[in-house]
Amino acid sequence: MSAAERGGAAPSPKLKPLSAALAPAVLAFELANRDYFAAAVSDRGDEYFARFTDRYDALLAEQATGACAFYLLVTATGTVLGRFNLYDLADGTAELGYRVAEHASGRGVATAAVRELSALAASRHALHTLRAATAHENTASQRVLLKAGFVRTGPAGPADLGGKSGSWYQLDLLTTPSAEGG
Repeated sequence: MSAAERGGAAPSPKLKPLSAALAPAVLAFELANRDYFAAAVSDRGDEYFARFTDRYDALLAEQATGACAFYLLVTATGTVLGRFNLYDLADGTAELGYRVAEHASGRGVATAAVRELSALAASRHALHTLRAATAHENTASQRVLLKAGFVRTGPAGPADLGGKSGSWYQLDLLTTPSAEGG
């Protein structure tokens, strides 16, 4: 019986740094949600899955350099609900990218994780600005960004979004009260 079935709340998922131990859970997440993700963003292709271990190891190595910071939203049972990435960290700025499992979408987990990661971006990674691009048809992602305090700053071209057009959003971390606000 789950905590929710016993009348208690299930433990909240936790935002954890990408680690080697979580590789099997990340692969399961990507495979289970491949079709769902492909409807909103360009599909990663069969090659991504064929070389998953090599690509995952490369992400861990890149993260170790400090050029990016990859996080996973993980349940108490070790299931990955989402990936939340800060990349191109330079001069106090980074780009945010994220994806959430289909069964977890629409429940506020993405908004909560983006808010938490925004606070970590400032406190742990010394960032002052986050940018994110989303395709015009990805209204769910646009809502997440707006609820998390981002503002639309202009057009994003197909080169920014895997062949789709959209908009850039930005969050000034120096004026954002905290991850708890909103």
